[in-house]
Amino acid sequence: MDSQNIYILGIESSCDDTAAAIIHNGKILSNVIANQKIHEAYGGVVPELASRAHQQNIVPVVHQALKKAGITKENLNAVAFTRGPGLMGSLLVGTSFAKSLAYGLNIPLIDVNHMQGHILAHYIDEEGFEKPPFPFLAMTISGGHTQIVKVNHYFDMEVIGETIDDAVGEAFDKSGKILGLGYPAGPEIDKRAKLGNPKAFKFTKPKVDGLNFSFSGLKTGIMYFIQRETKENPNFIEENINDICASIQYTIIGILIDKLKKASKETGIKHIAIGGGVSANSGIRQALKDGEQKFGWTTYIPKFEYTTDNAAMIAIVGYLKYLEGYSTAQNIMASARLKI
Repeated sequence: MDSQNIYILGIESSCDDTAAAIIHNGKILSNVIANQKIHEAYGGVVPELASRAHQQNIVPVVHQALKKAGITKENLNAVAFTRGPGLMGSLLVGTSFAKSLAYGLNIPLIDVNHMQGHILAHYIDEEGFEKPPFPFLAMTISGGHTQIVKVNHYFDMEVIGETIDDAVGEAFDKSGKILGLGYPAGPEIDKRAKLGNPKAFKFTKPKVDGLNFSFSGLKTGIMYFIQRETKENPNFIEENINDICASIQYTIIGILIDKLKKASKETGIKHIAIGGGVSANSGIRQALKDGEQKFGWTTYIPKFEYTTDNAAMIAIVGYLKYLEGYSTAQNIMASARLKI
């Protein structure tokens, strides 16, 4: 096997983005994403609409990824795809397409766990970005997931803390909904938080044992707070929107950093990596950087385009698995609740 010239196609379709990427020896040549704007009108992802949009998008997106990479499908050494976790209908589109393409080209098919993708995105060859050494702690934060994972090696990972209810992305989106902000609300809250006072309003942090998280109580607390204040002053949200956003963001970041501190202390690991869509949040990035000064951490934040759902992260996992001689049987099934 010529390890000098490996091209892997990565396909990601776990939620509402159809994505395809080409990786060549660890370096991304193309990373194409088709977003589905349709869900904004519903204030959340509609699974049935998502899988239909994937069916329309997948062929053009893969075609575009090959074209941008300057190769043809005949150059591919393997096809990697997201097997799960995610929305079943969406996963099925990517899985079926990947199987057919690999079968037609007679090349290996490689299944990838979406959560491992977020973590191993740090191993994409990217100028100016360090790769974390093993073992390290990975915090994966997104609309559907909040986890702290102890990473001993590429495929030796152990979840040591996770949310027992809502994911952190949901906490942002649901808080945004209460405030009348659009979907997804995370970026909007982040933008407004920069203009507000993070200590203007105090929200109670949920008490959860160990390294697990909980965000549903916080969301309820925010809702009652807004109801109470708007009863007294109907213009309360408008007049205080930046301070409210700053206070919500400050509280959420505090919850995440507290657990990371605890995990670092318990494991003795000071290399901390983040991934997932919420890691694009500027407040979280800043809090991690501050952790370098305060707690002696070394932090790893991936390139912005590798934080949200994307196929580059699927391609790198496919590449690492390919190097180990791994391939998947054609009868593999998508799995909505796949564990790391």
